[in-house]
Amino acid sequence: MEAKIKLKIKKILLILTGKVSHLKKVVKCNHIWYGNTYGGFYLCPELLTENSIVYSFGIGEDISFDNAVIKSHNSEVFGFDPTPKSKMWIKTQKLYEKFHFYEYGISDKSGFVDFYLPRNPEHVSGSAIKQNNVDVTNKVRVEMKSLKDIMNEFNHKHIDVLKIDIEGSEYDVIENILKCKISITQILIEFHDRFFKDGKLKAKQAIENLKANGYEIFAVSDSFEEVSFINTIHR
Repeated sequence: MEAKIKLKIKKILLILTGKVSHLKKVVKCNHIWYGNTYGGFYLCPELLTENSIVYSFGIGEDISFDNAVIKSHNSEVFGFDPTPKSKMWIKTQKLYEKFHFYEYGISDKSGFVDFYLPRNPEHVSGSAIKQNNVDVTNKVRVEMKSLKDIMNEFNHKHIDVLKIDIEGSEYDVIENILKCKISITQILIEFHDRFFKDGKLKAKQAIENLKANGYEIFAVSDSFEEVSFINTIHR
């Protein structure tokens, strides 16, 4: 109860101070939270069917979002994460037949990169970029691929849902996706502004770029970190 009250107070303060004015909901549509509090996102359920293709980048040790999508719509979900702990954890899980896991991540270009592990050894999520939550002296070499290359491998021409929770790499990835003119209906992003001194500016620029390409916000989480966009051009 105390945590919920603190979150509510924080939310009110953020709204009153205008710090989240760039996260204004523009499109009105039905939206439902899929997954638990930690790993969930808002989705517009009417746009999902058993034939839908869902890409989920950044699994960590939480597939509550992915399971909820499959359970509700029987959609095909493709999960990706190059994090060592995530790859080990996923092998211990009983997975739905429609969940497919791949041991690489997403980037603005394909290739092998240094992947920095979390500063706190008890945490799971690493990052391909140097940011506050990683230890730059503790790294592994992992494979990354661009979204365009991944889709070409799977012979996918369109993605119904793209979820990205990639620990600060989202800004470059979004720019690349939009530059490649990839067909996507819903884009769900966890913004990690808190990792950077200019984090709010990074998010504003990404949102403006998304808007210029037809993507508008239809839902925002209570923490203002998980933001859901819908393609208004091909809706």
